[in-house]
Amino acid sequence: MNEFLWPVRVYYEDTDAGGVVYYANYLRFMERARTEWLRKLGFEQDELIAQHDVLFAVRRVQVDYRQPARFNDSLVVSVKVVEAGKASLTFAQAICRESDNTLLCEGKVKIASLEASSFKPRPIPASLQQQL
Repeated sequence: MNEFLWPVRVYYEDTDAGGVVYYANYLRFMERARTEWLRKLGFEQDELIAQHDVLFAVRRVQVDYRQPARFNDSLVVSVKVVEAGKASLTFAQAICRESDNTLLCEGKVKIASLEASSFKPRPIPASLQQQL
């Protein structure tokens, strides 16, 4: 699949005392974008648990912060699968300010596919693998 783009607005609650987005909230934006990416592919996370006993958990994150986002900024979060294993996915993600396309944050996120009932590694469902 090509790059998926998801818009997000910075709310006051996303900012810190300095008036910029708190660093951990960029990870929340990335998480939401991956959820929307799955939804666009036709998969809901609660249904993956119910039908396949599968959930996804972050295994590794590498993030580089370039510029701050501020209250009320419109951002665009990108999601792109760069590696697909039997029981893992690695994403390249970036967050840009929509108005001028300035790169604010970029990261690489590795997700593990786990059996929901035991938290042991489990292959990604074939129906999702086919879409990748």
